[in-house]
Amino acid sequence: MFRIGLTGGIAAGKSVAARRLRELGAVVIDHDLLAREAVAPGSVGLAEVAEAFGEQMIAPDGALDRPALGRLVFDDPAARERLERIVHPQVRRLAAEQEAAAGAADPRAVVVHDVPLLVETGQAERFHLLAVVDAPAAQRVGRLVNGRSLTEAEARSRVAAQADDEERLAVADVVLDGAGTPDELRAQVDELWARVAEEVEQELAAEEDERA
Repeated sequence: MFRIGLTGGIAAGKSVAARRLRELGAVVIDHDLLAREAVAPGSVGLAEVAEAFGEQMIAPDGALDRPALGRLVFDDPAARERLERIVHPQVRRLAAEQEAAAGAADPRAVVVHDVPLLVETGQAERFHLLAVVDAPAAQRVGRLVNGRSLTEAEARSRVAAQADDEERLAVADVVLDGAGTPDELRAQVDELWARVAEEVEQELAAEEDERA
């Protein structure tokens, strides 16, 4: 099994890269989706959120009131850290379960962990290869304004809340340029996939030689 960490600044093009990797045959584990699963109705995570932040964080239908929680933690670093201490361990557990299942099903599996805050949460050393999708901050702000209907102030705040570009690039094994068109980014992913596939085959061949 070959493990790839995939990250990038908001609106850099990471979702395009993740979709292409899935199309090529990778098992993509979306940590954003797992973060939602971690606080789903009836979960331990949701109970811990209610205990930490109050029952008012639970909507009438029993689900997490995400807008209310977002307003509470966005400008409060201490509250955000408390939330992360609840959610991140649950996400890591769920990701490990999915990864183990993929490896058991196929020893050649390429497992991609799509992690928006990979650098911020100190996970850079956990993967065989770390790929960062990069695009200039000003361009990402423009994409958020034009594509997600945010104000420029909101977009700049979202970009500023993440690790800066230099921090991500400093730990990258591979940098994918997300400043161009989606097709240009997909072509770069194809090149990366060919490289990874070759490495996987070489590792399996070496393991077979050791057993012989």
